[in-house]
Amino acid sequence: MTQQDGSPGVTGAAEGASRPVVAVDANGADLGPAEVAGGAALAAADGVRVLLFGPAQEIGEMPAGVEVVDAPVSIAKESDPARAARAHPDSSIVQAARAVADGRAQAFVCAGGTGAALAAGIFNIRRARGIYRPALALPVPVPGSPVTLIDVGANADARREHLVQYAFMGAALSRVVLGVPHPRVGLLSNGAEAGRGSALVLEAHAELAERAAGGLDGFTFVGNVEGDAVVEGVADVVVTDGFTGNIALKLMEGVSQTILHAVRSAATSTPRAKIGGLLLRPALQGFRGEIDPEGPGGAYLLGLRRLGVVPHGRFTRRGFAQAIRRAELGARSDVVGQTHAALERAGALKRAPVSAADASLPGG
Repeated sequence: MTQQDGSPGVTGAAEGASRPVVAVDANGADLGPAEVAGGAALAAADGVRVLLFGPAQEIGEMPAGVEVVDAPVSIAKESDPARAARAHPDSSIVQAARAVADGRAQAFVCAGGTGAALAAGIFNIRRARGIYRPALALPVPVPGSPVTLIDVGANADARREHLVQYAFMGAALSRVVLGVPHPRVGLLSNGAEAGRGSALVLEAHAELAERAAGGLDGFTFVGNVEGDAVVEGVADVVVTDGFTGNIALKLMEGVSQTILHAVRSAATSTPRAKIGGLLLRPALQGFRGEIDPEGPGGAYLLGLRRLGVVPHGRFTRRGFAQAIRRAELGARSDVVGQTHAALERAGALKRAPVSAADASLPGG
């Protein structure tokens, strides 16, 4: 069903009127808008209500529970996402973000372009009250010990108070959306000792340790976490600045892909290896499921007044469906409200600075 004004239709309202609506930008995916639409259909089959923005001609007819808004303009590949978001209010991601800001949807999913999602979210949905900066949190599918890394690229620079807020944001996401009852939160550093790390890490560690001594709300602070320990189950959430987090993430992705390709090549290199590969296939399929990046649904844009999810552009419809389901779960469970409440109880919300000396490191 296609609507031009973007308002949710009557179809499916009787059975799902009380459930949140997820606004989805269908542009920007590697496999095209039809693949994102396929994901929306899968999510709708589970009862999720979707408002889908993209080229209606490519999307085609959709099942009950999915309303299509014709929005062919995409800014997913623009080199300056902030300028593009301002210059193209008719783009699919801006319209999706505006639908959330207007209350027609309660969460959004952007199928391609983290920069575009961040810009459209900040300009339209806006930061939650008292939040210094939004952050991107990515659940890394580590076998046996999945870990959420935050920030993985929303902000290259950060201050102490930003990392403290990221700790609360990541803990709330881990608890409410990912199902970890009492998350363990650590700081990414070059040593596990409290005295190791950059000036930023030392400051953030000191504040989190002080807060932990007085009792933290909803998570346990486990101190510094070295790079190799990120994947060892030491912490459920690992906090860092966006510059470091993005490099760490890309390094993990690159190494894992290289190893998987090498294993695949070795398993098909000789007739004997192929027989061994066939014998191992059932076990390897289970392992592949554990490390499947589509399982968590993508990166979570935290710190706005509503939740955003940014799946990788190369995802298939299964991954996009999971992103939409997770966005709906986050909205239904009020991850934004729970995060804000925890920050407020901890006195960690942004306050007007008394003087310029209050800033711990340069950067806005």
